[in-house]
Amino acid sequence: MQTTQIITAFITDQYLPGTSPADLDADYDLLATGVVDSLGLVRLIDWLQGEFGLDIDDRDLTPEAFRSVSAIRNFVEGR
Repeated sequence: MQTTQIITAFITDQYLPGTSPADLDADYDLLATGVVDSLGLVRLIDWLQGEFGLDIDDRDLTPEAFRSVSAIRNFVEGR
């Protein structure tokens, strides 16, 4: 499974129940729309660390890195 598909599946499962992963546009703004709030962001970061073996610290925590599935994929693949 590709990185985008893995992230999209997690986002729809955890934050958009009942939404098909195919229906979530990779550029949909998850933060501005309130899909992912501050507590959701903590859960997302924890999942990313476990799923992709990342070590994410405070310097990495910028809204731009987690705004959309595309941004999250770029963040993961850039690590």
